[in-house]
Amino acid sequence: MKKLTLNLRSIFAFTHDIFAVVFTWFAAYAFRFNFDIPAEHYANAYQSLWIVLFFYGLAFLFSRFYRGTWRFVGLLDLKRIFITVITTSIALNAPFFFSGYSFYIPRSILILHPILLILVIGGSRFMYRIFKEYIAYGSHNSSGSPLIIIGAEDAAVSLIKDIQKARAWNVIGILDNITQMHGREILGVKVYGGINLLPKITNAYKVKNVIILMTEARFQDRSEAINLANQLKLKVLIAPKIDDLITGKVTISQIRPIEIEDLLGRESVDLDNSGIKNLIKDKVIMVTGAGGSIGSELCRQIAKFKPNKIICFDISEYALYQLQSELSRLAINTETIYLVGDIKNKKSLEKILSLYRPALLFHAAAYKHVPMMEQNNVAEALNNNVFGTYILAKACQKAKVEKFILVSTDKAVNPTNVMGASKRLAEMVCQGMQKESGTKFLMVRFGNVLGSSGSVIPKFREQIKMGGPITITHPKITRYFMSISEAAQLVIQAGLIGDRGEIFVLDMGKPIKIKDLANKMIELSGFQKGEIAIKYIGLRPGEKLYEELLADQELSLPTSHKKIKTAKAKHFDARSLSKLLTWIESTNIYNENRIKKEMTKWVKEYNPYLN
Repeated sequence: MKKLTLNLRSIFAFTHDIFAVVFTWFAAYAFRFNFDIPAEHYANAYQSLWIVLFFYGLAFLFSRFYRGTWRFVGLLDLKRIFITVITTSIALNAPFFFSGYSFYIPRSILILHPILLILVIGGSRFMYRIFKEYIAYGSHNSSGSPLIIIGAEDAAVSLIKDIQKARAWNVIGILDNITQMHGREILGVKVYGGINLLPKITNAYKVKNVIILMTEARFQDRSEAINLANQLKLKVLIAPKIDDLITGKVTISQIRPIEIEDLLGRESVDLDNSGIKNLIKDKVIMVTGAGGSIGSELCRQIAKFKPNKIICFDISEYALYQLQSELSRLAINTETIYLVGDIKNKKSLEKILSLYRPALLFHAAAYKHVPMMEQNNVAEALNNNVFGTYILAKACQKAKVEKFILVSTDKAVNPTNVMGASKRLAEMVCQGMQKESGTKFLMVRFGNVLGSSGSVIPKFREQIKMGGPITITHPKITRYFMSISEAAQLVIQAGLIGDRGEIFVLDMGKPIKIKDLANKMIELSGFQKGEIAIKYIGLRPGEKLYEELLADQELSLPTSHKKIKTAKAKHFDARSLSKLLTWIESTNIYNENRIKKEMTKWVKEYNPYLN
């Protein structure tokens, strides 16, 4: 039945287009002769019509006019109509000028007719779409809950259509700080003015809901809108995906309540897309720890630059399965290979690197949980984070990998915990291997990423869900935060600008008090002050009140990117590296306090917590 309906629609559309050819053929004559067509030209018009119908009928049948529906006609359909009509009109010149027909066709008719035909065929389709949309969405809905949209982005068009169709909300107006949009309308909804008008519009129309439609590039405007809406006690909703805002594809189903990550985000990162494309395109890229927060985001970002293959390597089969499921949904057009393995398995690594020959390797695999590594797992932290890095780096040298990018941490700076000290040692391993190496070793330090596994935000969210209390170690504790996507983008950018042996430090902005973070999350969850308790439990072993990005003896130098600096760290040579590896291999026979004490010989700035 559906196929029969589709065929009837195609027949109707074809019949409409044939009648349009006839109508516009005589209309062209009428315009040409000021609606007073001489008798001899009337006869010529009738005699030549069958040739015109034959050419256009044939062209329409072989065109792709009738695959789509008029209700969703767009610019692509108009382009097809234009090309088909113009091509056919050019083809029509041959029989009229070269075949010796007795009747005369004015050349102006052959110019005017295709213009009129494009207007009639294209215009009728667009008029039908306008009519159907009016029926579907109706006029301005005044029965729904009053709503303000902040941000006159392209995405506002698709969102307003969806809202008008659903009729649950009544879009009162749009606010935006872009002055060029003030006074204009989007689908009948007026752009009243700047964000500062929100209190006035809210009071006038009893608005309870606000939707924020702004990209990360407009972070200041977005922050202003969110803060003002919170002051007015409005329910703030936001579009989740920046890609959807850029492409203009946002629907009601994608709108969600605002979360703490939206408030802590920063301006979008400016990348050297051309340079990164040259670095990655058509090459094999490998990511260790690919199933983790940073590793998986690296895979997503790398895929945008069209590599030949992405090798996703992780010790957790479940993490890889989740990554595989997500990348499959994203439908990335890149071959992606998922490998379960351990960076400490030398033979396995050498086999993988020899088989796939990656040009770049991003090393994100590590034990990162500070309290977990501080007690009972000290030797394993060293073995994995340091010795594992060495085994992997050595295998990369053997396979002639062009660049090895180590994902490090700000906890490697003046460390007070095993995890941080082990990551500083991993940096030293890369420094020690750089000399006389064909592989370029680069290291990138940054702080906490929003929403990553093991971070405070998911933990606080769960505690709020359970009714509290939120547990914080100290009222003065602060941390740097950046989004996972920003961190991954800057790691890739550092991979581009790095040459050999550099330690890069990412601009983390200003540190944030964890106490303020917790209070903001409580507020966003709809609770009043005091309804969710905050409990201070004391600093955990190895934990610092604040993190640093440079060690006491280190200096930073600017790079070609404003959010990336180079740390001038103390040199670590190959001879020292050999001694370090010998020591690590012997640590399993030591107790944990002895390991921590001996680590201070290698990382002078390390201040260990001893049991």
